[in-house]
Amino acid sequence: MKSILKLGMKQRTYAEQKSLWGFLFVLPWLLGFIFFFIIPFISSFRYSLSAIEASSEGMKIDFVGFSNYTEALTVNTSFNRILTESILNMVVNVPLIVIFSLFLAVLLNQKFFGRAIARSIFFLPVILASGVIMTLESSSLIQAVNDQNAGSGILSGLGSYELASMMMNAGVSETITDYLTGAVDRIYQVVSQSGVQILIFLAGIQSISPQLYEASKMEGATGYEAFWKITFPMVSPLILVNMIYTIIDSFARNDMTELIRETGFTTFNFGLSSAMAWLYFVAIMIILLVSSYLVSKRVFYQE
Repeated sequence: MKSILKLGMKQRTYAEQKSLWGFLFVLPWLLGFIFFFIIPFISSFRYSLSAIEASSEGMKIDFVGFSNYTEALTVNTSFNRILTESILNMVVNVPLIVIFSLFLAVLLNQKFFGRAIARSIFFLPVILASGVIMTLESSSLIQAVNDQNAGSGILSGLGSYELASMMMNAGVSETITDYLTGAVDRIYQVVSQSGVQILIFLAGIQSISPQLYEASKMEGATGYEAFWKITFPMVSPLILVNMIYTIIDSFARNDMTELIRETGFTTFNFGLSSAMAWLYFVAIMIILLVSSYLVSKRVFYQE
């Protein structure tokens, strides 16, 4: 077999050999994409247009058109509310997470004692949120985490109340005050979802040539000016990447996904569940297209 493959390679040009080897390397991903994504993708759309009844004889699928979509949007009392709340939470959380990640990445890029430990601490929530840890059935661990979240919520609520009073007395507009106090209330969520973004920003900052900073120092630029004139433009492509990643991550785990799962596997209404999933998918795609289009115009690419 090996000799036959070598003989076949010798009869091909170098470009054809590269194409063949490239196809062989991509083939495992391509098979997985077809069988584990495309087929379920098409099947879910088919289910969203059907009424599904499961029995001992198997699944009975009857085409009902867009009635499942109509039921999700007009009859179901939770879908519209939870979808709106998910979008609003995304609009608030994504800027906070991206700004916080960039700020922490700049700080963690500085030279100080215990830098490696500090980086590990901020990435620790990503490990704790992994599939193995999240599926633990230890009631004491779950209760401890819930108690910690409840305590942090009370403290952040007190802190946000004091912050709101100070800002209102200082004459800050109500819109900005509500946004910043909301950021204080969401501090635990922001920190726990920023680990991957911090690593991406760190890699981007470390790839910036030190000669640019040396030249800026020779010209008398301050650290503030160096950040806005060098660091921020150079990592702007990563801002777009982190924004897209954070939007998808925020939509991947929230009350909307729980509603879709419960509709399908608790009430066994797979048609309605698939319709909800497709409406959710369309909403995510629209938000990604609009946000990517707006932010990509401001991205700086070094040539």
